[in-house]
Amino acid sequence: MIAFKEWQVVCDALASGRQSIILRKGGIHEGRQGFSFAHESFFLFPTRFHAQGNQVREGEVRELPEWQPGDPIRITHHAEAVWAVTLTDWAKVAALEPYHIYSEQTVRDRFDWEGKGMASGSIHVACVRVRELAEPWEFPYEAKHGGCRSWIEIPQPPASWRVHAKPVLGDDTFATLAKKLEA
Repeated sequence: MIAFKEWQVVCDALASGRQSIILRKGGIHEGRQGFSFAHESFFLFPTRFHAQGNQVREGEVRELPEWQPGDPIRITHHAEAVWAVTLTDWAKVAALEPYHIYSEQTVRDRFDWEGKGMASGSIHVACVRVRELAEPWEFPYEAKHGGCRSWIEIPQPPASWRVHAKPVLGDDTFATLAKKLEA
């Protein structure tokens, strides 16, 4: 099973339907090729790593230390990438502002960053359909979950999680949003 590591505050925004896109440049441990939306289906893994209140425009940022081995990780949501693109036009990136909670400076910093297979002046964007699990699923944090990487392997979820998961946004609402974002 694959999970996508993202700040807790962004996971909260995705879980509530306030955000349906993920903006990503990549992490230090992404490898030579850099980041890509390599997985279409993944669980949201909340992290406290790098989270700072001035990097988002809304939401509750909890100033807590990063997870330690043995801490319980609580997974509550799953996402599927409907589409993913790499944008190189800042005007198109800026137009996404109503659809995410990141501060403009955070997005600009990511857009301008260069390294690990990514050129300055680009950012990855994915439109995701988020589903809430019927029951939260917990497992202990392990050292292998740490580090500045986006994709991690996690234990197998409960067998019937997919059957009982409910979309955060209704079908019509999500379809309308996805069309706006594609434009």
